[in-house]
Amino acid sequence: MKPFGFSNVIQLGRPRESSAEVTRAVRPPPLPPGLVRKTRPRKIIAVGGGKGGIGKSLVSSNLGVALAQAGNKVTLVDVDLGGANLHTCLGVGQPKHTLSDFVNKRVTRLEELAVPTGVEGLSLIAGASDALDAANPKHLQKLKLLRNLQSLDTDYLLLDLGAGTALNVLDFFLLADHGILVLLPEPTSVENAYRFVKAAFFRKLQNLAEEYGIVEEVEAAVSSREGAVKTPYDFVTRVRARDHAAGDRLARDLASFKVRLIVNQARTEQDLSIGDAVVGAWRKFFGLEMDYLGAVRYDDEAWRAVRKRRPLLLERPDCEAAKHLLAISQKVAALDRR
Repeated sequence: MKPFGFSNVIQLGRPRESSAEVTRAVRPPPLPPGLVRKTRPRKIIAVGGGKGGIGKSLVSSNLGVALAQAGNKVTLVDVDLGGANLHTCLGVGQPKHTLSDFVNKRVTRLEELAVPTGVEGLSLIAGASDALDAANPKHLQKLKLLRNLQSLDTDYLLLDLGAGTALNVLDFFLLADHGILVLLPEPTSVENAYRFVKAAFFRKLQNLAEEYGIVEEVEAAVSSREGAVKTPYDFVTRVRARDHAAGDRLARDLASFKVRLIVNQARTEQDLSIGDAVVGAWRKFFGLEMDYLGAVRYDDEAWRAVRKRRPLLLERPDCEAAKHLLAISQKVAALDRR
């Protein structure tokens, strides 16, 4: 099956940029075997996508619940700076302190922002919802935030990202050990998802460009001029021509860029196959791997739970969508046992 919209987005283009520099207590029931407490060091998971309204917060909140139900210490961070609403998905009132207070130095430690969610083991750090300066942090502010996120004492750190390909969104996505891409089985969503993952890849490449002496090649690639290198193999080939060992190191760095994919609100069998089509197209045109974690079936119980401000895994754990989210959560937990 031909993936929706891919013929229109194969040409390389410059990622869209923002004005930022480069920015009721519930004890959950036990779960079936499969999600067990990790013994490895903490992992960072970022949930992103090419546009708003695709279900990133639904995935983030329920993934957090599932991992906490398995006995992990989980911290959810709403880094949708300027449009945060993850607290609503969790049924938590607007926290008194948010990331705005950290960015503006009213709070010195991120741990001071964490609030309980009513789910044992799961806490939330709320994002800025109305502060323009927090929505567009300066370069040094962003670096400080990234550094402090990495130092949080938790088993899983889940980042719920803003929509689009602003550089601060891409940098949060690249911070993660596991970057999860959410899309809807619709042409515009698929195209935007492809743009997002492509922009994230080139952002990673920009971060490596100076180290490997490929600044000009990277700039040419994002400019979409004719003759520009278009795949990781092209970049590696050029570096190997000058320094074979450096080319091998670059190849390893680029091979580590692996996105995990979730298709949300699947209604038909064709919708379920969209994930495989996207994975295949990414492999064909970029030569990189993408891991399809699965699809979440469209379910009226999902929007009913949102209206009730309750995670679906707590409100209706027996419904179809909740079962799919749980299965995906088990796959995410298994990533660190491979």
